[in-house]
Amino acid sequence: SSHRSQSAKKDLWTHFRAAYSSEPFVRIVRERQGLHRLPEPKILAGSNFVDVGFEVDEATGRIVAIAALDNLMKGAAGTAVQCMNLMCGFDERRGLEFPGLHPV
Repeated sequence: SSHRSQSAKKDLWTHFRAAYSSEPFVRIVRERQGLHRLPEPKILAGSNFVDVGFEVDEATGRIVAIAALDNLMKGAAGTAVQCMNLMCGFDERRGLEFPGLHPV
């Protein structure tokens, strides 16, 4: 059962990476350890990033998908700047690659 769940996780990571590979502000959270091993909103404060992660519940086989973002930056102001950049022909990341206000 554990072997099957590890295989399922590997397949999911492959699908997540493929789905978000062209999205500059979506980060797949995988290698973190401890307290911040899953997406954590505090880490994203002041950034335009969205962190996505998941776990597989071995008991039920269900996938628990989790995403975190700063709704003031990514949800409003950052999205407006990102859209303006695209409309004006600029790189969509221009002015938006600030790593955030909370050190990891």
